[in-house]
Amino acid sequence: MAYAASPSAHADHGHHHPTGWRRWVYSTNHKDIGTMYIVLSIFSALIGGGMSWMIRLELAEPGIQFIQDAQFYNVMVTAHGLLMVFFVVMPGLIGGFGNWFVPLMIGAPDMAFPRMNNVSFWLLAAALCLLVTAGLTGTGPGTGWTFYPPLSNSTFHSGPAVDFGILSLHLAGASSILGAINFITTILNMRTPGMTMHRMPLFVWSMLITAFLLLLAVPVLAGALTMLLTDRNFGTSFFAPEGGGDPVLWQHLFWFFGHPEVYIMIIPAFGIISQVVSTFSKKPVFGYLGMAYAMVSIGFIGFVVWAHHMYTVGLDVNTRAYFVLATMIIAVPTGIKIFSWLATMWGGSIEFKTPMLFATGFIALFVVGGVTGVVLANAGLDVQLQDTYYVIAHFHYVLSVAAVFALTTGFYYWIGKMSGRQYPETLGKIHFWLTFVGVNVLFFPQHFLGVAGMPRRIPDYPDAFAGWNMVSSIGALIVALGTLLFLFIIWRTLAAGRVAEANPWGVGATTLEWSVPSPAPFHTHEDLPRVSAQPAE
Repeated sequence: MAYAASPSAHADHGHHHPTGWRRWVYSTNHKDIGTMYIVLSIFSALIGGGMSWMIRLELAEPGIQFIQDAQFYNVMVTAHGLLMVFFVVMPGLIGGFGNWFVPLMIGAPDMAFPRMNNVSFWLLAAALCLLVTAGLTGTGPGTGWTFYPPLSNSTFHSGPAVDFGILSLHLAGASSILGAINFITTILNMRTPGMTMHRMPLFVWSMLITAFLLLLAVPVLAGALTMLLTDRNFGTSFFAPEGGGDPVLWQHLFWFFGHPEVYIMIIPAFGIISQVVSTFSKKPVFGYLGMAYAMVSIGFIGFVVWAHHMYTVGLDVNTRAYFVLATMIIAVPTGIKIFSWLATMWGGSIEFKTPMLFATGFIALFVVGGVTGVVLANAGLDVQLQDTYYVIAHFHYVLSVAAVFALTTGFYYWIGKMSGRQYPETLGKIHFWLTFVGVNVLFFPQHFLGVAGMPRRIPDYPDAFAGWNMVSSIGALIVALGTLLFLFIIWRTLAAGRVAEANPWGVGATTLEWSVPSPAPFHTHEDLPRVSAQPAE
């Protein structure tokens, strides 16, 4: 994509530029709010990751070693899931990189509703506080991130801990809805002249699709959570069979939100990977329109496959056949994306800098997770593998680890633009190899444990599962070393990194954010740039 660069007066800008704590608490600047989202995401990742390492420490050997209280184990499993989904991946990919780079990439001075952007962030911060409060109240919520009744009803969780958890998700959902409205309005109305829909960078496409998914899926979760809250506190029986309700109704409502939620987390990752693969292959993305509409297709199909999470609740054979078929169809647009990334690299002048290493790592991990997803999409096999470690391995490959790889890809790709400092390349590559080896040693053996029948969410297991559990825990240790190195790299970059150029990646980086200095000035694109070519040119 080529752009006609325009002169900018932002270097001498004298407009409102708050300082001190007011700059952050009252911020309406999309870059500052994006930075706050990224900091919140890293903070939550350290807590959620710490919990997962405690879980793996306990599971390294059979028997109870460190966690004597099974409810505490369940609380950690619950908190790990909620933190990683709602407070790490979503804030990092959507709130963080989305806020930072959507306006920069479409040539807009800021988001459409800057004050609503501020409210959106602080609602999420309040939601995080409520979730921590839930964990510290009574025995904590041990329901798993899915809040299935009857486990989450007032009989099995009688204290206020689950109520705090529900309210936390309500606030996080409100934050997401406000953010989604902001992204849709910004992208549809504030593109610079010449930036047609079919000239938008793929990361912007991914954010637009994600925003629509949020707007359609999150209200369903909010309704279900409200029904659960009234069941627990006001005597209703939406999910209580003794009052005429049905706990399976919760599963339908939760997964009608929950499956699109998977794509809410992974579609922004697709956008980042597309940008990075194109930049470091020094070629435009192969099949730009196919890539954009593949993401649209994935988002649409994501709303009609929810019951493949529920094959064991007693669905009749025709219903199961439909959900098997619909789930398999998702492989088509997903395959288009994988093919296009490979075709983009094919014949390109590939440079394996750290962002490109993480991007290729993402593709490899996502393919492994996708293949095991095809296995689980089959209702017959899923009955055998339901609630085993095979499912744990599958969704950590396709979603958690892949999404974290996309987050890391985005960090290394854009840290120079965000901070004005470039990361140390050698340490970045060591970080990649530690993490890539670590996550595979950690999660691949869990397929074997699942096939052998090891159930998930248990703190103890028979000796027969000991070997692969030890290997898996060694993988967690390697990932922990990689995380410590990543924290050192962040400190080293911000404290003593070399000064970043406006465009450190050369001819391959053609989107608008590389046309402004590094770090990006407080105000950007006050003189609107003009886009003068198609993405494929």
